[in-house]
Amino acid sequence: MLTSELEYPLPDDRIAQRPTEARDGARLLIVDGALAHHAWVSQFAELVPEGALVVLNDSRVMRARVFARRATGAHVELLFLRREECEGDQVWEALAKSNRPLRPGTELFVDREQGTMRLTVLEGGISGSRRLRADGDVLELLDAEGHVPLPPYIRRADEVTDRERYQTVFARNPGSAAAPTAGLHLTERMLNRLNERGIDVGYVTLHVGAGTFRPVSADSLEEHEMHEELYSVSDELVQQVERARLRGAPVVAVGTTVVRCLESAAGVDATVRAGTRTTRLMITPGYTFRVVGALLTNFHAPRSTLLALVFAFAGTQRIQRAYRVALESGYRFLSYGDAMWLPRLQAGDDERSPG
Repeated sequence: MLTSELEYPLPDDRIAQRPTEARDGARLLIVDGALAHHAWVSQFAELVPEGALVVLNDSRVMRARVFARRATGAHVELLFLRREECEGDQVWEALAKSNRPLRPGTELFVDREQGTMRLTVLEGGISGSRRLRADGDVLELLDAEGHVPLPPYIRRADEVTDRERYQTVFARNPGSAAAPTAGLHLTERMLNRLNERGIDVGYVTLHVGAGTFRPVSADSLEEHEMHEELYSVSDELVQQVERARLRGAPVVAVGTTVVRCLESAAGVDATVRAGTRTTRLMITPGYTFRVVGALLTNFHAPRSTLLALVFAFAGTQRIQRAYRVALESGYRFLSYGDAMWLPRLQAGDDERSPG
């Protein structure tokens, strides 16, 4: 797929800088066949088909942005991505903003009330990141000193309210450097309503990396280096998927992270496998979905792999039309913006490839 096909005009004033006052107060564009209907996210629990399985990503966003200094006093901004499995060591992959290159052996310091933590640069990591060894507990550091890692298109400093609103109500497994944003809309009341309707709810964990915001710079998606993310699928979730299939009900993914997790965990026979793995799956038009049958998702940035995924799921032309309707109707875009509901496509209504 050519990257130019992922272009569309997105004015700066359509990029939401703050969430709606109520968590479920965002607008919802229902894309049903060739038609688009306006609704509210608060209606989502009533839109889910009877018998469906709703799957949520329970990854918790770390307060992953930390301000450190060199021995000279020069400032360095760090975004911690994930801890590596190094027995006895606290070794983390992090992105860094610094006026000078961070060469192996460079020492960085984070000052705090409990004392100064030292971080030593080991070497370069993936896609410009750095591997750092810490002389203390980094998760403890992030909890005490970290800032909410708002995406770069939110052009303001993080605020105390972001600690709650840039986190889903069901988050429980720390590890993400960005929020699974479709899940930000859901409330305890909505989850209770799904339960009242007899809708099964399941959970996966996919830790969202900062690479999710990296635009595609290559001329084609095939040339783009896809970021790697860690995910986990439980035996319980596998059983929930099988039961949904037996009753002929769709698996509803809340967010593209859930789509990538479920589709990565599915074998060639479409059976979902339990376990913890990493994925670099990039879903583009022409992909055959093995698990997911309906999708709740936000509006995604131009030239993004997330937009390509939505094109693949519901059809390039259909989503292009829906985005035009959303822009003309004043919808808010990206992480703190409004959402789309893509119900299960019906027979004869398949437009999952361009043209």
